[in-house]
Amino acid sequence: MNFLVLRPARAFALFLVVSLMAVLVPRTPAQAGKAQENHIVQVAMKNVQYHFTQDIAVHIVQLQGHLSPTKPGSMVVFDDKNSFVLAMDSSEIAMTCNSLAQVLNQNVFAAKDAPVKAVTMEIKDGQLDIKGKLHSKGDVTFEMTGTLSAEPDGRIRLHAVHVKAAHLPVKGLLDLLGLDLSKLINTKKVQGVAAEKDDLILDPQQILPPPKIQGKVTAVRVQGNEIVQVFGSLQASNFAAKQPGNYMAYHDNDLRFGKLTMNAADMYLIDMDAHDPFDFYLDHYKDQLVAGYTKLTPEFGLRVYMRDFNKLRSSNRTTTARNNHDAGSPR
Repeated sequence: MNFLVLRPARAFALFLVVSLMAVLVPRTPAQAGKAQENHIVQVAMKNVQYHFTQDIAVHIVQLQGHLSPTKPGSMVVFDDKNSFVLAMDSSEIAMTCNSLAQVLNQNVFAAKDAPVKAVTMEIKDGQLDIKGKLHSKGDVTFEMTGTLSAEPDGRIRLHAVHVKAAHLPVKGLLDLLGLDLSKLINTKKVQGVAAEKDDLILDPQQILPPPKIQGKVTAVRVQGNEIVQVFGSLQASNFAAKQPGNYMAYHDNDLRFGKLTMNAADMYLIDMDAHDPFDFYLDHYKDQLVAGYTKLTPEFGLRVYMRDFNKLRSSNRTTTARNNHDAGSPR
């Protein structure tokens, strides 16, 4: 397939041109009817390090699903992570212990009266080791070691094997007093975490920051210092299966970015360096876009080659140094 190539300085301009062209391309009645019906945009991802925030990121090994607008009748707005829900039919997602700890600290237990504070995590001997402070008990330090499993309803159960408070074993004392972990840690005021006897149950759909995700965890395991979650089941087909390298692909219906709208979306965000995961941060995607280049397919599809977010600074320094050198060189 032939492509029209445009270099970094004109990438956003091409984005504008393609969007206007896409608006003018007539859609079939079936396409138009589908867009009016649900405004759902198909999505596929492969080997993406996806940043929710500066401190919270997940490694999406693979994903198939769709984006649906949060407001009925509206469309997906790429720039606004609160405008859509990422529904996963099939995915494998890994999260480091540090990222999950930040999710709990910054999202789940962020309120001043939250029962738990200052959470840290690591994997020890194949089990998840959690440390923190019991804020509701005068900031007494605690440590809990447990195993992970997937619940039938799609949540994740952390079964407490050992619990310590102030460096002293607690679980036996709780049993002796007729108490359990659910009474020690009151989770009524937090979202996405429930306590059941000596177990904590996490709901990935509720604990992560926007964009909101939907999906049923069917398996969970620890791997190195990561927690790997499997959502749904592998799908029979993938519209982006022929795309090599690391990517985020969007297909079907209307997709808005900036002030522009692409009808019958056909947009692939592709990693410029496939040797490592595609490091993507939605809050800074325009910087990644400008640092790359864009191709236009004969069918008015967009192939946007983007620089990894974690390489932007070094790239910008190199570009600045080169520009300064060129400015000082004799003509």
